Amino acid sequence: MKKNSLYKGTLQNIILKLLSKEVKMYGYQMTQRAKELTEGELEMTEGALYPLLHKLEGDGLIISEIQKINGRDRKYYLLTEKGMKQQADQEAEMKSYLFNLNTIFNI
Repeated sequence: MKKNSLYKGTLQNIILKLLSKEVKMYGYQMTQRAKELTEGELEMTEGALYPLLHKLEGDGLIISEIQKINGRDRKYYLLTEKGMKQQADQEAEMKSYLFNLNTIFNI
């Protein structure tokens, strides 16, 4: 993570959202996409990302598959049905939370 610790508690939401927009992604691709979308504000470290990916896989929210790319194995992650539902629920909850924060900080 970069300077902002607020992202830390939402990393799972971020990963699930990224996967909901792509058919499948590999770890480095997720870090780069998050960095791109936040104009460099969110830098996910491997130390934060991969343990969470393993947890999400253990919880049945994502699955992984290995593909050979240019002779090398690359591990892609995909949402399961359970993961899709979890992502939608978390997104609704996050939008409500952000709306309320916005209301409070704009008084």
